[in-house]
Amino acid sequence: MTATYYDAATRGVQEPETEVGRPLPSNHNSSITETTDRNMHEDHLPPSTMTPAEPVQPLSEPAPTYQPHSPPSSTSSASTDITPSPKEAPATATTDSPDGAEAVTEATQQPARPDLKRQESRAAEFSKFRIAVIMFSLCMALFLSALDVTIITTALPTIARDFQASSSGYTWIGSSYLLANASATPLWGKFSDIWGRKIMLVLANVVFMVGSIVAALSNSIGQLIVGRVIQGLGGGGLIILVSIAISDLFSMRERPKYYAFVGLTWAVASGVGPIVGGVFTEEVTWRWCFWINLPLDGLSLILLIFFLKLETPKTPFWESVKAIDWVGGLAIVGGVVTFLYGFESAGVTHSWDSAFVLCLIIFGAIMIGLFFIAEWKVAKYPIMPLRLFRDPSNMAAYGVCFLFGFVFIAQSYYLPLYFQTVMGLSPILSGVTLFALVIPLSITSIASGIIMRKTGRYQEVIWVAAGFFCLGSGLLINLPAHTSWPKVIVYQIICGIGTGPLFQGPLIALQSHLKGYDAAVGTATYGFIRNIATSMSVVLGGVIFQNELAAKQNTLEQALGPATAQRFAGSSFGSTTGLLKTLPPNQRRALDQAYASSLSTMWIFYVCFAALLIVVSLFITKVELSQEHEKTKTGVAEQERIRKEQEDLSRQRKASKKASKAGKDVEKA
Repeated sequence: MTATYYDAATRGVQEPETEVGRPLPSNHNSSITETTDRNMHEDHLPPSTMTPAEPVQPLSEPAPTYQPHSPPSSTSSASTDITPSPKEAPATATTDSPDGAEAVTEATQQPARPDLKRQESRAAEFSKFRIAVIMFSLCMALFLSALDVTIITTALPTIARDFQASSSGYTWIGSSYLLANASATPLWGKFSDIWGRKIMLVLANVVFMVGSIVAALSNSIGQLIVGRVIQGLGGGGLIILVSIAISDLFSMRERPKYYAFVGLTWAVASGVGPIVGGVFTEEVTWRWCFWINLPLDGLSLILLIFFLKLETPKTPFWESVKAIDWVGGLAIVGGVVTFLYGFESAGVTHSWDSAFVLCLIIFGAIMIGLFFIAEWKVAKYPIMPLRLFRDPSNMAAYGVCFLFGFVFIAQSYYLPLYFQTVMGLSPILSGVTLFALVIPLSITSIASGIIMRKTGRYQEVIWVAAGFFCLGSGLLINLPAHTSWPKVIVYQIICGIGTGPLFQGPLIALQSHLKGYDAAVGTATYGFIRNIATSMSVVLGGVIFQNELAAKQNTLEQALGPATAQRFAGSSFGSTTGLLKTLPPNQRRALDQAYASSLSTMWIFYVCFAALLIVVSLFITKVELSQEHEKTKTGVAEQERIRKEQEDLSRQRKASKKASKAGKDVEKA
């Protein structure tokens, strides 16, 4: 029989520890039926079913075969195999899933094993040097994919001038990467469940490098956008597969430390991206914004091939292809592309109330809705299983993820706008000024990872971070229409203190409530929600900013003249950076006042989402992070096992509801 072993501090089942030669109680059953009351005291159980305070240590001599009794419910994410003698009949093990449903594991007859062993993390067998190399290569791949979000921002005016791009082409150079990134994320998670993590990491690296080559060699704006789309497809895979690989390598208790480096990587990439892009554009050529990916990502790829050790299933190719949920994949990709294309086009090539924009947004939303119906009723192996959303704590973690991504990307995108307009800084100095946000973000990201690893708690970390994040976002409303370095630095520091822990805290909270086989799809869904939030946020923030600026059109016309005022109110910021430097002081003051006031209104919009983040975070429930590790399997056979297990769970839930209804009817009678 194969059962699941979980320690008492975390979710799941723990087999009773038996002493060699000790007779078993007569009331032992051939199946494990776990109580759903996690608060039941052990005193209510017979001595043989008491949950030990310490994890089970290997027995010094062979353990006798036994029929497991019903232990109290507990919480964990670790697993250990317990194998009875061949004489025992197959049994069924029933455990609690994170969403409160029972999980059934069919037992098989196998030879007896002499002892009970703790399941250690896969990285436990690696040397410190090997772990360091693996993390370096993973973070390098993540750094480059995150860098490509911001490195292009300071190069856009030069690229648009070289290709004589239209205003829509100018916008699509940046947004095409984000759109492809967002639409591909759910697929990479499911592909890794079927073909394995390592092979998908290698493929994502190759796709990202191919996109970089196409973008670097482009001779037209169309070719550049195609290259950015290919980059986005690969970058989306790298971003999410790094998190999935870390969850496969380390136990829940160890993950915060390594996810802290992921948050640090994001922070550094966000800070140095505009600086590196500006240096390449001014000193060499903007094409080096893409060429730089080849040697660095190539190094990451080589290191991953030789040092990353993760199991790869040996499933026939066509069998794997048939297992993919192609209907759901087409629906989610088509829906996301259509939905976000409507957002990106609004206010740029078409007005918000145009039939073009409305149809794209509405039909995109309908396709996303059809995707969830397909996952519910059609998909054999769903890309985004609906069981992920049954647990209220999971919903809260996803909500925090959306709200955090929505507000953080606005800070990364619109603070440089303030620096370069109101403060008159160059693109490079603007990136340097952003380090007042990046440095405290990096420090608190590492510190929060250490705290969660030492204490096994994440709720308090998320709540404190959410408070600082909301406070810092609110203070940005007070940024003046003139240069005030104390305010600029202090406000960013407060934002950074709250931002760091929110990179990995909600993800840790989510994974602690998921079964091991849902880690990849759950993490991919987390990344998908974050990408949707960031794509929508920049557009909606821009709409508020442009509307506020348009409301001040009369004031700007009086100070700048009708033609100049129209250029600033109707053009993208990147196309007017050169014009800012030519304005006389009195006109600059009027424009600075209009920009600062418009941005202030926009920050009010974002602080509402930051405040909502605090409320949503209160619904994240506590699970102590286990030092045990649940080994995750990949491949079609494992997907089929999960499908059958979920079918059994569904039948049990229906039977439970019928029994409950029948009991109520009897009581009424």
